[in-house]
Amino acid sequence: MRYIVNGMIAAAGLMASSCALAVDMPPLAKKNKCVACHAINTKGVGPAWVDVSRMYKGMTKYTYREKEYPLMEGLVMKVSKGGAGNWGTMPMPGNASVVKEADIRELVQFILGLTK
Repeated sequence: MRYIVNGMIAAAGLMASSCALAVDMPPLAKKNKCVACHAINTKGVGPAWVDVSRMYKGMTKYTYREKEYPLMEGLVMKVSKGGAGNWGTMPMPGNASVVKEADIRELVQFILGLTK
């Protein structure tokens, strides 16, 4: 009996932990082709968005091209104009010519909210 109870507790814990990150890619990310390089929970060409969220959790500033910005503005700039060095050797291509700034801002807000 003890093994059954312990097994049930372990299963419940696994279900709870997987539900915490059971978030679908927003339609905006699919529309703007973010899914070609990113996923919520797994690294692909680019980092997993939950890892990005964890990295910037609690931060208020972001340094982009050697200049400091408020976090949201700096990350929107990074996604818009591209850059490299934060997540390895693969550069983030600029997206300003194909994605509206308002969409980028909404997606950055979504990403940052993954680890509230």
